[in-house]
Order: sequence, then structure tokens, then C-alpha cells
Amino acid sequence: MEELIQATGGTLLRGRADSIIRGVSTDTRQLVAGNLYIPLKGENFDGHDFLEEAVVKGAAGILVDVRHEGILEAKETGRCLAILVDDTLTALGDLARFWRRAVARPVIAITGSSGKTTTKEMTAAILEQSYHVLKTEGNLNNLIGLPLTLLRLHRGYDLAIVELGTNAPGEIKRLTEIAEPDIGLVTNIGPAHLEGLKTLERVREEKGDLYRTMSKSGLAVFNADDEAMAPLRLAWRGRALTYGIKSRADMTASDIAKWEISGQSFTLTAGSESAVVRLSASGMHNVYNALAAAALSRASGIGINEISRGLRNFHPVAARFEVHFLPNGAFLVDDTYNANPASVCEALKTLQALKGNHRSVVILADMLELGDQAEPLHETVGREAAATDVGFLFLKGPLSRSTAAGAVKGGMSEGRIRFFEDQEEILDSVISFVEAGDWILVKGSRRMKMEQIVRKILDRTMA
Repeated sequence: MEELIQATGGTLLRGRADSIIRGVSTDTRQLVAGNLYIPLKGENFDGHDFLEEAVVKGAAGILVDVRHEGILEAKETGRCLAILVDDTLTALGDLARFWRRAVARPVIAITGSSGKTTTKEMTAAILEQSYHVLKTEGNLNNLIGLPLTLLRLHRGYDLAIVELGTNAPGEIKRLTEIAEPDIGLVTNIGPAHLEGLKTLERVREEKGDLYRTMSKSGLAVFNADDEAMAPLRLAWRGRALTYGIKSRADMTASDIAKWEISGQSFTLTAGSESAVVRLSASGMHNVYNALAAAALSRASGIGINEISRGLRNFHPVAARFEVHFLPNGAFLVDDTYNANPASVCEALKTLQALKGNHRSVVILADMLELGDQAEPLHETVGREAAATDVGFLFLKGPLSRSTAAGAVKGGMSEGRIRFFEDQEEILDSVISFVEAGDWILVKGSRRMKMEQIVRKILDRTMA
């Protein structure tokens, strides 16, 4: 317990300093007896309101924010161990960093505008052949999720792979301070989270905080083909590993070819070594994700043949260009996990390559968190839809008019564009239109709930 107080910079208010804590919880609904309860403040709640519930459920200790110091007098918390801290969210991160140091296992950290999760899963598929790996689950990549992930680390694991997410300045720096990664990667720099970060330059500054904050004794992995990464690479003074397709790099891909319906193959080369990779994921963006995973694995001591085997074991992440085969011979692509301009354009290019001479239907919802660049960026996506020969475009959201305007400017006829709000409005049209060999792509920002359309199409066609 003294270590807990030291790690959080807290003050013991109540209880014994030799108390034993087993695990951490920030949610009383998931708390188990023996946990330390850390109350956090959200937009619509304050965890301090649930201190009594935490104690009733058997919390061995609680943290209390200085702004709530007097709350213990008003709550029935008995003699439960209580520690006063300046800020409970900061204390959670500090505790996770302390635990990460105590367990002393290598940590790989991944951030970037897109491709973080797929790269993480590809890297895990490779490393899990040789190591017991802890990895970020779901979207636990923020100032709450990352600490909770690291607090699951124990000596039974050989290493950890964590994602670092951001939508505001300073978050990547803080997350890197907590994780203290041994190997770090920024997948790419693109127009995402502009509502909080404002400009592409600030996106680069924010993502680049991974390299600026991690120890120079660590190893940085760079995408050599992303021109926006060049200043970050030039500023790095430690060990580095690069990957690319067009540029000279330590890890490269060549002979990229379609393999099966939604897969591809390529030759992976590292120095004088090479191996053929068969990847169950389409699109050039996934070749880059695979190269990034290969570089991270190489940095972790994995040989090129084992990298090839691991990538073959990779299966696409749910709702990230996940292909469903419909009974009538058409294909449905669920890419609804999230959306930003770069990822939508990549999805459209991949769709064009997959459909060949067949037709396509694209169902798009607004991309969020783009700030004052929202309208021109939606117009860019519309132009890309026209350029990639989308057959019919169904659009949802206040910014859909900008997407449509871009598509028309790109040469798509207005008769091939339709707006909708109610999902039921378009289902009959979409399902009755597609036939064997046609493709349907569904994509939009997470809060637009486009996964509901995917489920309804599957329910209708699989019934």
C-alpha cells in the first residue's frame, strides 16, 4: 500500500498502510471484492457518487479527488482504506506506469491517423507464435483504457502491444509517459480528429509526441512512404527501422497481387531475406499495415519466415473492411468501425479493385470530428467515389450534401446519388439492386451507427 501511495503521490486519509489490494476498478458494476476503486468524472457522471456502492461490494480501498475531500464525511464508507490524490484520472495513469515498471516487460506502442487496430492485430498474430502477448482490447486506447490495459500486465506475459488514441492536444504525450514503450510506431499522418487538433500540422505534432516522449534508448519504426512523417524521422536520434513500398526501407513489399476474393499476396523483403506473404485482407492500406506489423515484429527479434506465417494467421478485425458473402452471390463489406477521409478513400479504392467489372453500391454516413475542414473533406470523398466508379451512392447526415457535390463535380450523375435518414428507406433498393458479383460497402463514423445497416442487410438476405 505504501507503494500505491508513492505511485499516485497521494495521502492516506483512512485505513492501514499495510492493506492488500487485488486489482483496480473504475466501474462499480464490474468491481470485485479486494479491488481498489478509482472514481472518475465523465460528461454525465462522477464516480465519487458511487463510493458507498464500491465499499458495499467489497472494495479494499478507494481514491478520492482533492475536490471531493469532504465527501467521506457524507458517505457511508466505514473504515475502508481511502487515499487522497490531486486528480483521480492522473493517479490512474501514474499507478499504471508504476505497475508497468514493476512488471518490467517490453511494451510496443502504436498510434497514427488510421490502421492502429489492424496493425496491432497483425503484430499480435505474428508475436503470439513465440510469446504470450497482452494487447489492447476494443477501443481501450485512451487515458482510461490504456492504464487499465497495463494494469492487466503480469509476469506471465512476455510483452504488451498497446494502442494510443487521441482527439485533443497532449494526449499522446501523456499516454506515452504512462506506457514508456520500448518500440514505437506512428502508422501515418492524415486528416483525423481535426475538430480537436485543427490542422494536419497539429495532427503530426500530436502523433509525433510518441517519438518525442519515448526513451531514445528505444526503437522507433517509421513509414518511409508517408511524406508527412519525414520531419519526425529526421528529428529522431535513436535506433530506427523503416518500411515502405515506394521508398528505400528496411522492410519492403513487392509483387503485390490479388489472392482469393478478399485477400492478397506480396513478397516481403528485409535485406537479403525474402518470403511470400498471403494476407486475408484487401487493399494497399492493409499491405502497409502488414509491413508495419512486420517491422514491429522484426524489432522484437522475429525472423522473416515466422513473420510470413503469422501474417497468414491474421483474420480481419470485425467491422474493418470485413467481407460478408451474401446468398445471391453479392458481397457486403462492413467497414463501419469508424471513418476519416483517408480511410474512406482507401476503402473506395479497394472496392474498385475488388469489384472488377461488376457494380458497386456505397452507403456512406458523415465523418465526424473534422472541424472547419468538414465540408471540403466530404467533398474530397465524393470526388473519390466518382473516380473509383461507384455505381450508386447512398448518403446520410448533415454533411452528405458536400459529399454529393464532390461526386457530381467528379462526374457522377445526380440520378445515382440518394440521401436518406431512415435506414429502412434504402434497404429494399439496395437489396433488390445487387446480384451475383456486385459489392456493397457500408462506412461512416462510429457515432453514425452504420453497423445497424449491415445487420439489417444480413438479416434480410440470410433469412
